[in-house]
Amino acid sequence: MKTLGVRTGTYPTLAHRQSWHTCLTMKAQYFSVCLCLCGIAYLFDHPGTVFFAIFMSFWAVTFLEYWKRKNASLAHHWDVMDFEEEEERPRPQFAAMAPSMEKNPVTGIKEPHFPDEDRFKRMMAGAVIIIFMMVMVLIFVLGVIMYRVLISIPLFQSVMFRAQASNIANMSGACVNLILIMASGIVYQKIAEKLTEWEMHRTQTEHEDSYTFKVFIFQFVNFYSSIFYIAFFKGRFVGYPGHYNRFFGLRNEACGQGGCLVELAQQLAVIMIGKQVINNAQEIIVPKIKNYLQRREVAKGMEKSSEPARWEEDYQLIENEGLFEEYLEMVIQFGFITIFVAAFPLAPLFALLNNWVEIRLDAHKFVCEVRRSVSERAQDIGVWFNILDALVQLAVISNAFIIAVTSEFLPRLLYKYEKNWNLDGYVNFTLAFSPPGSMSQECRYKEFRDKDGSFSLFYWRLLAIRLGFVILFEHVVFFISRLIDIMVPDIPESLEIKIKRERYLAKQALQDQEHIMAGGLAGVGEEDEGGEDDYTVTTQGQRAATRMDAGNVYLSVPTADV
Repeated sequence: MKTLGVRTGTYPTLAHRQSWHTCLTMKAQYFSVCLCLCGIAYLFDHPGTVFFAIFMSFWAVTFLEYWKRKNASLAHHWDVMDFEEEEERPRPQFAAMAPSMEKNPVTGIKEPHFPDEDRFKRMMAGAVIIIFMMVMVLIFVLGVIMYRVLISIPLFQSVMFRAQASNIANMSGACVNLILIMASGIVYQKIAEKLTEWEMHRTQTEHEDSYTFKVFIFQFVNFYSSIFYIAFFKGRFVGYPGHYNRFFGLRNEACGQGGCLVELAQQLAVIMIGKQVINNAQEIIVPKIKNYLQRREVAKGMEKSSEPARWEEDYQLIENEGLFEEYLEMVIQFGFITIFVAAFPLAPLFALLNNWVEIRLDAHKFVCEVRRSVSERAQDIGVWFNILDALVQLAVISNAFIIAVTSEFLPRLLYKYEKNWNLDGYVNFTLAFSPPGSMSQECRYKEFRDKDGSFSLFYWRLLAIRLGFVILFEHVVFFISRLIDIMVPDIPESLEIKIKRERYLAKQALQDQEHIMAGGLAGVGEEDEGGEDDYTVTTQGQRAATRMDAGNVYLSVPTADV
């Protein structure tokens, strides 16, 4: 039978949960579902995906390079290029709770001090709690896996749901996983906030970087662990007929009719789109509920007036909680559209639609629902940039392995080269025969194995090609990314010239001021020696005026009227 341009093999059916071990008497309905899933798989698993993954890797690198240029321009405009090193003061909470005062070696001023050894011990204790929470996430993932296995057994035994058993189990498992992800994320953020306060970081930048890193590490494991499992582990340790591997008495999960890439796309779609829908619903509902409760609370202690003052209306708005949640949402979304773009190429489209909605929801929230935020100086976006850079590096490795291991791109390519360029008989070639005596009737399953169950020579050649592809893909992408990094300077050329000009003028002003001070002291000495001397140094021209205007520093060189 020839379908979708390839000759399909015959799948024997069994009333068992393994969807790919089917018998020779398959039903037309089940076979149509298989063909439909194979067609869906081909939408994501084709040669164009490889080039799209490479393009997204280059886009991510270019995005970060141009963000560094933008950050440098903004930092110069707001005069915060050296804020963290020279000007940032201790946090008020740190000053109130610090046990001692010590002199700052840079400024020479006594400041609140907390011993570094004690802070390190607290950070190590916090790291243990973080690891424990991440282990809990992995336990939740294991529970979802067992849920899918257990729910699929009665579905496969039912004649009505047998054709869609795998899809029902996967989609329901993804929904359960999303609920656990959102719930555990809320709990952990409260724990991370308490741990960061306990660590006693000196400046606000250090405090925010520590809190951000804790939350992101947990959310990374929380959101991506189940996706990594489906992409790289599911279906790899199933075994073969007569020698199946079991876990807690249950046979290990196998990929469905369309392969693991379809299930990976389903998992990504449910988690990513579901998270976007839940977050946008929270953007609308939660502020309105908080605003209603805030107005009720404030109205109890205030006298009713026909025309309340503007400050009274502003006070009735809810407190501004900052932009941390917005940053976290965008960074997690950035990971979805870069790390797993080879498995779900539609992720950038959904991210674009979400951002279009998010901008308008946030605009309404910050203008109408919350109080005006208190402005704070900051040199950059902190540890968020390092996280984005790490995600870009991980995306290259992840996409390389998804294309090499999870997709059918390389097996098809090798079959074209060795067997048939038109892929005639490819599906039949990917089906192995069950070992003699292992089943009541001869069955076929999707593996590159011989009749005795050992891996075939084609499997080992394919494994070598997969490893070679991963190495080649990574080296090419990293090399071109490095070229982009070198070719695009971190600071725009015009801004660099402006900074050098300002430093030169500052040095000149300092030198001229020293000469004036030296001349003034000499004039005073001559006046003392000669009595009444007409030498007078006016102070009017001795001031160096510095003016900041739209990011430009203008220095007027001091002059002395003699």
